[in-house]
Amino acid sequence: MPIPFDSQKIYYRSPFGAVEQDTTVHFRILIPRDEHSKDTELCVKYDYDYNWEYIKLIWCGKFDEFTEIWECDFTPERTGLYWYSFRLNTPNGNRYLVPSDPYEKSKIQDHPDRSWQLTCYKKGFETPKWPVGGVMYQIFPDRFNFSGKEKKLERTDFTRNKDWYAAPVWQPNEHGEITNSDFFMGDLKGITQKLDYLEHLGVSCIYLNPIVEAYSNHRYDTGDYSKIDPILGTEDDFRELCREAKKRGIHVINDGVFSHTGSDSKYFNRSGRYGDGGAYRDKNSPYFSWYKFNEWPDNYNSWWGFYTLPEVIETSPEFNEYINGKNGIIRKYMRMGNSGWRLDVADELPDEFMENLRKSVKDENPEAIIIGEVWEDASNKESYGARRKFLLGEQLDTVMNYVFRGAILDFCRGQDARYTMATIMSVIENYPRPVLRILMNSLSTHDTERAITVLAGEPLNGRDREWQANTTLSKEQRERGIKLLKIASAMQFTLPGFPCVYYGDEAGLEGYKDPFNRRCYPWGKEDKELVEWHSKLGKLRESCSALWDGDFIDAYANGRRLAYIRYDKESAIYCTFNLYDEEVVIEAPPGYSNAKVMFGSEFKNNKLRVKPLSCEFLLVNLK
Repeated sequence: MPIPFDSQKIYYRSPFGAVEQDTTVHFRILIPRDEHSKDTELCVKYDYDYNWEYIKLIWCGKFDEFTEIWECDFTPERTGLYWYSFRLNTPNGNRYLVPSDPYEKSKIQDHPDRSWQLTCYKKGFETPKWPVGGVMYQIFPDRFNFSGKEKKLERTDFTRNKDWYAAPVWQPNEHGEITNSDFFMGDLKGITQKLDYLEHLGVSCIYLNPIVEAYSNHRYDTGDYSKIDPILGTEDDFRELCREAKKRGIHVINDGVFSHTGSDSKYFNRSGRYGDGGAYRDKNSPYFSWYKFNEWPDNYNSWWGFYTLPEVIETSPEFNEYINGKNGIIRKYMRMGNSGWRLDVADELPDEFMENLRKSVKDENPEAIIIGEVWEDASNKESYGARRKFLLGEQLDTVMNYVFRGAILDFCRGQDARYTMATIMSVIENYPRPVLRILMNSLSTHDTERAITVLAGEPLNGRDREWQANTTLSKEQRERGIKLLKIASAMQFTLPGFPCVYYGDEAGLEGYKDPFNRRCYPWGKEDKELVEWHSKLGKLRESCSALWDGDFIDAYANGRRLAYIRYDKESAIYCTFNLYDEEVVIEAPPGYSNAKVMFGSEFKNNKLRVKPLSCEFLLVNLK
């Protein structure tokens, strides 16, 4: 029997995926004749609306002896989410065609317990063009490279670690606190010194974790938004980095931390570092309206209960003007040369603030990018008691794609390829095309375990920091981990989006959670094989237009093998991944008999031999 409905195949639903406002969507379903349906209806509802709309489908003949074809059109007019299923009027009462698991796709049953999602985004929504086809590189500034230039620093409340290859400090201090006050002195000039290396990797965008004045090594506890942290250098150093990067076709974006500040800041000033001012010390402070005091001064709202990170009221007119105004923080760094922002905890920022931020960014530079940190499917995320509007055309350009990260790593660790492909397809189906083409696809970040550790190491399972500090990959684990990381990164570089390499992943850095995932880049001790692998993937992305904004076809997904095709008018690339411990022989798809084999696998008589724990790409030029 044919599948009654598959929302991810254009035979059943055209066009596929999220649609612009006022786009007509055509639906086709295949109903078994033994249902004896008198009429069939599309049941559709706009997100939180109470009432459903029912649109009659037209009987369009037989698909085969046992199956009927029914069709209709629907045109969404409002931006947001629509939910839909199908209702059959049968002699035995109403029956419903609803989503099922990745194996069945859909099923007919007696009750309407599930629906498909249709995302409708703002007409004319566009995202920046420059990230398309590029490679992003995330840098934790303290740990990438020290220029060797010593700074004249006023502060003395930190520890300088002079052994670049040492582990970060992980033990609590004598008060039982984790202060993150050990520094390796990585700086902006150090990044500038390594631009040739980044160019070799094919990097087109550097994403910097926070660089503003702060007192921890991660700098998410902002001390002064308006100043570059002196340990990192000066405003001139930042301008030089942006200028020299631009010469190589590399953009620079900053981390925007706007849901909270540090308690040790000129705005809050709990510790008195900034004199007598600040909201904690003076109710007449110009920053007092930024914060929510339940009982001044010690009882205030803080981020996730950390007293060192007092939350700001983002809708405060004073805060909004300071960040998003014509001479605000957003524009200050853009005028110094940055090309956009990654927004920390975007799902904790209110709609109004993000819409104001977007206006500020786009007024300054329409081609600047805005990326939000969202860990779940950002198309249907709920927070602040409502559905979020991140991807509809008035807030973010795109998001960090933790969903793909989970799918890739789970597949490499043993998940059945069908579930991996279902996760990938759900993102492709739910996200607007302008968002999808520049999704920030990471395997590791400063907030996660290193990819090679996840892939080959012993699972963390809640173990403490001491265990993490003393646990590394064995020789056998590392050899397997390198093979798996090659596969994972090959998926990262070929799925829709903008691959983002977390500094050191390409060199084989290991590490469990913070701070072990934040070791210094191992200059002189890199895994050269992995570095060259990433360079090769970068060159492939640059040369293959199908990977820039090409369509996606689910070619095969079962067991430990997965394959897909990316294509546009100029090229097509067949990507296949073998997670079995033995070689597999694959029949190449039609049209690939004369394809170029990218990674040296044997390809004869249209049969491709893919080695154990490896991948292969077949490239066809269509011009």
